[in-house]
Amino acid sequence: MLEYHAQTKHSYQSVRSKSHFMDWDHQPQHFKIYPNFYERISLEKHNPLHRFFILIGGITAQKSYPGVTYALRTNPSAGALYPTEGYVQIRGVEGFKDGIYHLSPSESALVLLYDLKEDEGVESALHVTKVTGFVFLFSALYYRSSWKYRDRALRYCLQDTGHMIGTLEASCLLLDKTYRILYDGDKEALSEMFGMGTRELYLSSVIVGEESALTCKAIQMHVPYVDGTGVFEQNTLVEEAYQQTMHPIQNVQHAMPKFTLDKEVFLKAIWKRRSIREFTRASMSEEAFKIVMDFITEPIPSTVDEVVEIYAVINRVEGMWQGLWKEGVYLKSGDFASKAGYLCLEQALGAHSGVTFFLVGESEQNYQAMMQKAGIIGHRLYLISEYLGLGCSGIGAYYDEEVAEFLQTQGMILYALAIGK
Repeated sequence: MLEYHAQTKHSYQSVRSKSHFMDWDHQPQHFKIYPNFYERISLEKHNPLHRFFILIGGITAQKSYPGVTYALRTNPSAGALYPTEGYVQIRGVEGFKDGIYHLSPSESALVLLYDLKEDEGVESALHVTKVTGFVFLFSALYYRSSWKYRDRALRYCLQDTGHMIGTLEASCLLLDKTYRILYDGDKEALSEMFGMGTRELYLSSVIVGEESALTCKAIQMHVPYVDGTGVFEQNTLVEEAYQQTMHPIQNVQHAMPKFTLDKEVFLKAIWKRRSIREFTRASMSEEAFKIVMDFITEPIPSTVDEVVEIYAVINRVEGMWQGLWKEGVYLKSGDFASKAGYLCLEQALGAHSGVTFFLVGESEQNYQAMMQKAGIIGHRLYLISEYLGLGCSGIGAYYDEEVAEFLQTQGMILYALAIGK
């Protein structure tokens, strides 16, 4: 097991002995805002291509509590902290100047950071040929997460970025676009280009466009540093774990997912997606469960495709026995609803759901790609649940070793999610 993952496991004892007070005076900002002198393209929902960008981590609603207002987005985030930042290179797309842009959800805009020259591009750092279309790049401002979750923050940054890629996948589905995720490339060079420093961790990129036989020379872009959190406290464990896992081993998946959904209903599901807070304990149908499993197990095209095993605790599914299920086979039979709730840090969501999922992986070298894949699967689960009239909630905290013991696996527990009525 990766040392970082082992060091950040929760146990019954650790969550009671390592609690900490929230330092509200050092709460990070949730948005990275570039100075006003950068040119902006305001995004309009009625424009299909503009909506393509809005659906990638865009704001869908606001939630207010005494003294604070949260912006809810198309992607869920642990603690509603949204550490993931998005950038995009656009080339040869009508209505857009060739350039490098920042996706600014707070402004519902693309912010032009750099005018792209014909013979250069981020492709050189990604080791791919010239792309006509879009090249998205994702990073994480880790203090947004470590402010609350401390050492465990890298897990959430990676999962959240997977969810962000999931929003991109969903937006591609609506416009019949193909995509390919790149987890390798020259991360140091990309970090320098975008002025990220050590506070913002470059994680992955996604090509949505046509690759040619032409190559691009190194881009001469050096975006000045822009503070995206307002306050900062270094976490050495997070930074070291990032460095240890930043050079993956390729394991290419070429196959594209084949989704067959009503696009109008799916678009509504994207806008309506929320993390459910409680279940009614009513049963979901076996047909819905099968649709869910077919949807979340479609291939994910990428340069580093790691195996993520999906375990399901069947609590309330009409026509199915209760028990622990994996890939069509029951590993254990019985009512494990209370056990699932206990394993999810004694949260009722895990016990009252129709199904509680645990995602498991084993790769140390490809840890970043594996955790992001878990986030993508999690995002698919959110969207297909909403599409079917069900609720979903991601659960990033659980008793790691006890979950592994219950599942009888030696792998790393990556994520838990619950769905149901």
